[in-house]
Amino acid sequence: MSDYPESFPAHRSILITGCSSGIGLAAAHLLRGRDWRVFAAARKQDDVDRLAALGFEASRLDYEDPDSIAATAEKVLRLTEGRLDAVFNNGAYAIPGALEDIPVQALRAQFEANFFGWHDLTRRLIPAMRANGSGRIVQCSSVLGLVAMKYRGAYTASKFALEAYSDTLRHELDGTGIHVCLIEPGPIATKFTENALANFDRWIGDKGLHSSVHRQAYLNRRRRMEMGEPGPFKLPPEAVVKKLIHAVEAKRPKARYHVTVPTSVMAVAKRILPTFLLDRICIRAAGNEE
Repeated sequence: MSDYPESFPAHRSILITGCSSGIGLAAAHLLRGRDWRVFAAARKQDDVDRLAALGFEASRLDYEDPDSIAATAEKVLRLTEGRLDAVFNNGAYAIPGALEDIPVQALRAQFEANFFGWHDLTRRLIPAMRANGSGRIVQCSSVLGLVAMKYRGAYTASKFALEAYSDTLRHELDGTGIHVCLIEPGPIATKFTENALANFDRWIGDKGLHSSVHRQAYLNRRRRMEMGEPGPFKLPPEAVVKKLIHAVEAKRPKARYHVTVPTSVMAVAKRILPTFLLDRICIRAAGNEE
């Protein structure tokens, strides 16, 4: 028996964040092609204008700007007459660096963009979904929401928080008809690395680089990141969207969707390996750059 319903209500609607490029943009295009009404959100106004030119109902939403979150939620609920079917929280970034080198302000910014803003948007949409007796809340997490790796601590902490948040929300919404799903990608071909380098320069920069005991590791990592070589397990954004389609269209969506081989391997390793052995694997996977 098919996991998908025989028919969908007219004008299925979804709000997708982080649509300037990568996973968000691919999701917007592919779901529109499946007859979804797509509300595409992006952080910068230039990207919003470009999305509008492509025919999307576009809004500016910056997870670090509560006013933009409130405005987008109000707009989408008004245009759907309170019947938004799904939200895909997707926009996020990383601030690379050893935790001892990450300023407190940087960690706060990381959580604002990757966690608090997601909560703000989600809680504004839940009442309408609850009133309708249905809805899908899909969160784009990461393999780094399952296991920790060095020099990724700020990002990993935000994704671990998202995992616990989503599990709790799923429990609290049990029986309401609202499903909460996590998509956990590994390496995906996006601008993620490019943006991470920019954030390293912003928060640590040359001064922090040269004073850090991790200086050589940073230089080694920067060289590899700037080369931009596709890893053997890196997949295109469409691999994530394939899981998103199941999460929002299946009658029985999964609580978690793994994307890429590294995520599947790490998920199993976390369940069966003792901590000391998992630590060794994660340190080695991070490059053992010290």
